[in-house]
Amino acid sequence: VVYAKWLRGFGNTVMIDHTRGFMSLYGHLDEIHVKVGQMVKTGTDLGTMGDSGSLFGKRLHVQVREDGRAIDPKPWFP
Repeated sequence: VVYAKWLRGFGNTVMIDHTRGFMSLYGHLDEIHVKVGQMVKTGTDLGTMGDSGSLFGKRLHVQVREDGRAIDPKPWFP
């Protein structure tokens, strides 16, 4: 976990560094359940879905980034 707090435009946000230039971002969380520096693995509870920083109500915003650029996240989710 490289970021776990409020981020303008995304509300409560968690960012995970997956190495090799890949990162994932999870925004609009109601609560954050992880801390910066924490190692996480598949299935780790990062937080609860909410509407922090959202103009559209309760939702989860997910991004996958490669070298800082947002990419299609579909290949990351089976």
